[in-house]
Amino acid sequence: MSENNPLRDTFDAIADPTRRELIRLLAEAEEVPLHELTSQFQMGRTAVSKHLTILKEAGLVVDRKVGRETRFRLNAEPLREIQHWVSFYSTFWNTNLIRLQHLLEEEEE
Repeated sequence: MSENNPLRDTFDAIADPTRRELIRLLAEAEEVPLHELTSQFQMGRTAVSKHLTILKEAGLVVDRKVGRETRFRLNAEPLREIQHWVSFYSTFWNTNLIRLQHLLEEEEE
Protein backbone atom coordinates (compact mmCIF):
# COMPACT_ATOMS: atom_id res chain seq x y z
CA MET A 1 0.00 0.00 0.00
CA SER A 2 1.18 3.52 -0.69
CA GLU A 3 3.04 5.25 2.11
CA ASN A 4 1.58 8.56 0.94
CA ASN A 5 -2.05 7.70 1.58
CA PRO A 6 -3.34 4.51 3.16
CA LEU A 7 -6.72 4.74 1.40
CA ARG A 8 -5.53 3.39 -1.95
CA ASP A 9 -2.43 1.75 -3.34
CA THR A 10 -0.54 3.70 -6.02
CA PHE A 11 -0.16 0.62 -8.22
CA ASP A 12 -3.91 -0.02 -8.02
CA ALA A 13 -4.64 3.60 -8.88
CA ILE A 14 -2.58 3.55 -12.07
CA ALA A 15 -3.77 0.11 -13.18
CA ASP A 16 -6.64 1.58 -15.20
CA PRO A 17 -5.83 3.13 -18.62
CA THR A 18 -8.29 5.98 -18.06
CA ARG A 19 -6.54 6.95 -14.84
CA ARG A 20 -3.14 6.78 -16.54
CA GLU A 21 -4.49 9.12 -19.23
CA LEU A 22 -5.80 11.49 -16.55
CA ILE A 23 -2.33 11.53 -14.97
CA ARG A 24 -0.81 12.33 -18.36
CA LEU A 25 -3.26 15.17 -18.96
CA LEU A 26 -2.64 16.61 -15.51
CA ALA A 27 1.12 16.36 -15.99
CA GLU A 28 0.85 18.59 -19.06
CA ALA A 29 -0.80 21.47 -17.19
CA GLU A 30 -0.46 23.15 -13.84
CA GLU A 31 -4.16 22.79 -13.05
CA VAL A 32 -7.14 21.53 -15.06
CA PRO A 33 -10.87 22.10 -14.45
CA LEU A 34 -13.09 19.02 -14.32
CA HIS A 35 -15.03 20.02 -17.44
CA GLU A 36 -11.80 20.13 -19.48
CA LEU A 37 -10.77 16.68 -18.27
CA THR A 38 -14.23 15.28 -18.98
CA SER A 39 -14.11 16.58 -22.56
CA GLN A 40 -11.11 14.31 -23.24
CA PHE A 41 -13.05 11.08 -22.65
CA GLN A 42 -16.00 9.21 -24.12
CA MET A 43 -17.67 8.98 -20.71
CA GLY A 44 -19.71 11.21 -18.48
CA ARG A 45 -18.62 13.62 -15.81
CA THR A 46 -19.57 11.19 -13.04
CA ALA A 47 -17.33 8.44 -14.43
CA VAL A 48 -14.37 10.82 -14.80
CA SER A 49 -15.00 12.08 -11.25
CA LYS A 50 -14.89 8.51 -9.92
CA HIS A 51 -11.51 7.96 -11.59
CA LEU A 52 -10.24 11.25 -10.15
CA THR A 53 -11.44 10.19 -6.69
CA ILE A 54 -9.39 7.00 -6.92
CA LEU A 55 -6.34 9.02 -7.96
CA LYS A 56 -7.00 11.45 -5.11
CA GLU A 57 -7.25 8.59 -2.58
CA ALA A 58 -3.82 7.42 -3.74
CA GLY A 59 -2.45 10.92 -3.25
CA LEU A 60 -1.79 11.37 -6.98
CA VAL A 61 -4.30 14.18 -7.49
CA VAL A 62 -5.11 17.29 -5.49
CA ASP A 63 -8.28 19.27 -6.06
CA ARG A 64 -9.50 22.70 -5.08
CA LYS A 65 -12.73 24.59 -5.51
CA VAL A 66 -12.74 27.88 -7.38
CA GLY A 67 -16.28 29.15 -7.17
CA ARG A 68 -18.50 26.37 -8.51
CA GLU A 69 -15.64 24.79 -10.44
CA THR A 70 -13.32 22.02 -9.23
CA ARG A 71 -9.75 22.14 -10.51
CA PHE A 72 -7.28 19.29 -10.36
CA ARG A 73 -3.51 19.08 -10.35
CA LEU A 74 -1.05 16.23 -10.31
CA ASN A 75 0.94 15.30 -7.23
CA ALA A 76 3.65 13.12 -8.80
CA GLU A 77 5.37 12.23 -5.51
CA PRO A 78 3.56 8.86 -5.10
CA LEU A 79 4.84 7.88 -8.56
CA ARG A 80 8.32 7.58 -7.03
CA GLU A 81 7.16 4.28 -5.56
CA ILE A 82 6.46 3.06 -9.10
CA GLN A 83 9.75 4.46 -10.36
CA HIS A 84 11.72 2.61 -7.66
CA TRP A 85 9.94 -0.66 -8.41
CA VAL A 86 10.49 -0.39 -12.17
CA SER A 87 14.11 0.69 -11.63
CA PHE A 88 14.81 -2.46 -9.61
CA TYR A 89 13.50 -4.69 -12.38
CA SER A 90 15.25 -2.69 -15.06
CA THR A 91 18.55 -3.36 -13.30
CA PHE A 92 17.56 -7.01 -12.83
CA TRP A 93 16.83 -7.52 -16.54
CA ASN A 94 19.89 -5.60 -17.71
CA THR A 95 22.11 -7.74 -15.49
CA ASN A 96 20.53 -10.96 -16.74
CA LEU A 97 20.74 -9.89 -20.37
CA ILE A 98 24.44 -9.16 -19.95
CA ARG A 99 24.89 -12.64 -18.42
CA LEU A 100 23.02 -14.18 -21.33
CA GLN A 101 25.16 -12.27 -23.81
CA HIS A 102 28.33 -13.57 -22.12
CA LEU A 103 27.01 -17.13 -22.22
CA LEU A 104 26.18 -16.85 -25.92
CA GLU A 105 29.60 -15.40 -26.65
CA GLU A 106 31.26 -18.28 -24.75
CA GLU A 107 29.26 -20.83 -26.76
CA GLU A 108 30.38 -19.21 -30.01
CA GLU A 109 34.05 -19.62 -29.07
